[in-house]
Amino acid sequence: MRDWTTMQIDRTRAALDALPCRAHIASTLEPLMKLPSVGMPGMHGDWAFFGERTGDQNQGVLKVQKGTDPASRATARTLIDPNTMDAKGLTSLDWNSATEDGTLLAYGTSKSGSEMSELHVMDVATGALKPDVITGKVNFEGWTPTNDGFLYSALTNPKDPYSREVRFHVLGSDVKNDRVILKQTNPSEIPFAGLSRDGRWMMTGFSRGWQANDLSVMDFKAWREGGADRTPPAIEIAKGLPAKFTPIGFDGARMYMMTTLDAPHARLVAVDLANAARGNWKDIIPEPKDEVLESVGFTKGAMVAAFTKHVCTRLERFDRSGKSQGEIPLPGLGAATYSVDEDRTDAFISYTSYNEPRSVYHVADLANPKPVIWWKPSVPVDLSKWMVERVRVASKDGTMVPLFMVRRKDLAPTGDHPCLLYGYGGFNVSLEPGFNPSITPWVEAGGIYAVANLRGGGEYGEGWHEAGMLGRKQNVFDDYYACAEWLIGNKWTNANHLAIQGGSNGGLLTGVAITQRPDLFCAAISAVPLLDMLRYQNFLLAKYWVPEYGSSENAEQFGWLRAYSPYHNLKKGTKYPAVLFTAGENDSRVHPLHARKMAARMQSMNASDTGANPVFLWVDREAGHGQGKPLAARIRDQVDQWSFLMWRTGLCDSYAKQPAGK
Repeated sequence: MRDWTTMQIDRTRAALDALPCRAHIASTLEPLMKLPSVGMPGMHGDWAFFGERTGDQNQGVLKVQKGTDPASRATARTLIDPNTMDAKGLTSLDWNSATEDGTLLAYGTSKSGSEMSELHVMDVATGALKPDVITGKVNFEGWTPTNDGFLYSALTNPKDPYSREVRFHVLGSDVKNDRVILKQTNPSEIPFAGLSRDGRWMMTGFSRGWQANDLSVMDFKAWREGGADRTPPAIEIAKGLPAKFTPIGFDGARMYMMTTLDAPHARLVAVDLANAARGNWKDIIPEPKDEVLESVGFTKGAMVAAFTKHVCTRLERFDRSGKSQGEIPLPGLGAATYSVDEDRTDAFISYTSYNEPRSVYHVADLANPKPVIWWKPSVPVDLSKWMVERVRVASKDGTMVPLFMVRRKDLAPTGDHPCLLYGYGGFNVSLEPGFNPSITPWVEAGGIYAVANLRGGGEYGEGWHEAGMLGRKQNVFDDYYACAEWLIGNKWTNANHLAIQGGSNGGLLTGVAITQRPDLFCAAISAVPLLDMLRYQNFLLAKYWVPEYGSSENAEQFGWLRAYSPYHNLKKGTKYPAVLFTAGENDSRVHPLHARKMAARMQSMNASDTGANPVFLWVDREAGHGQGKPLAARIRDQVDQWSFLMWRTGLCDSYAKQPAGK
């Protein structure tokens, strides 16, 4: 297998490296991929913690500054720099969590994209590391308010992805003595826990897929003082219900909780823990009718909520009773997130759109919200020449599907423009508008970049998600084809110039598309994909996804999966588009066997002349599912993909002849 993979890698490299447009794409992309970035700050006490990456750094670093003055950012202190941890830049900072007062920091690092996070604890003032080190793909679950311990979850056996336990660790104690709170007993159910800000309440439960979880609440002080033999009774909030239950904050014994129960667009309710029966829940922010409640954050005496409508964000302020206090203005139609603290009245906001680079704004006083730029990148592209258009496309069953197009303003519908259609369609993931600098060569050269917001995602709430999962998965693919046919029918492109791309679940999407509708596309990129849907659950952590896809071990679900499983629906003699499959040797989510076996079978069965529509396989032996890649590898991957796409859609020769910088 290793020799065969090496042969495939060498074949792919030889083809892509020889393309005449490659050098120009690389020279255009490199400065764009090296644009500096600053993450949205999180306030902890008087301290603002934020990520930052300068142009040449392989990995972003974590910094801290006192206060919110943007002028202080230039002198902010570096807390963690993964670039100093190994020469190749393969160590990444996976997550970090500071105590409420900002004096201690827990963080996780992993290597070569493995996502096997190792937990460390740092004294923020001195940068000194505590002796506490925990291994096993650690997830951090929350500090105690006294900073003397924390909740976390980890694998008891790193080779068993279904061996997760939630535990409590007392700072400075032996990890072997950490008290277990929950154990994973079902591969498709993931245990979790959390603490209220005041440390009074501990929330526990199990997540079942991306659409449901159980939830209980317990007196944490009584749990901690009672020991393993005297666990206090839990207050059961939800068990076995087909909905999500997400605690937002507490006011004494009153818990504020988002839920999709009887509300697919979500709502915020208040639960009196002394009388927690469902009939006693009180709506604070009722379910919206024509938009989705995405999140709620506590501020001092108030709340901020994010809504999405037709995939774009709206922010609104509320008091704790649910009375609206007005919107927070945003720069335009795009995607925004916020960072707030329940001891503060200010906020940070991150905003981006397809033609607007991600910028950070600060709101000094939420009572009179006036966002002021805290950080904004300088982009060497005239984005005023770009147009972003949002349309809605009728799918096979009449469902209207959002489709975004990014193109030059001077482009007219001539019927033959190269077009890339991107999609995902699963796991309640919303493809929100966001600036992607890597599409610049494509758009500047006259290509169209289109993004389809397919069912299976979260763009229109839980109902939209459920309409594209399990036995309804074909809806996702039909939505994708409808968007492709709309682009062709409206004279933007044709089948000889239309390419598709997706990764992970989106790699499955493209794999299905080329097997169900090979006539509709000229090329496809299927990145870190799932492609054998009859055996996927047998590898790595894929049993987590059974609630989303189903399993061939169930007779009815076998029928759903067999109907679209790309590997099993390849047909000898069919003329397939040109395909580039990619995988990561260290992928801990999707096994690279999917890409390998699909490429091998397509190469043996493809009736197309291999020179006309080749099938390539690229396996990165120093990467995983994509997280944590060093800068040079990210640039190489983007150059590979855009070179392949320009080649297959007819742009490569003309782009190679353009002057540098054009």
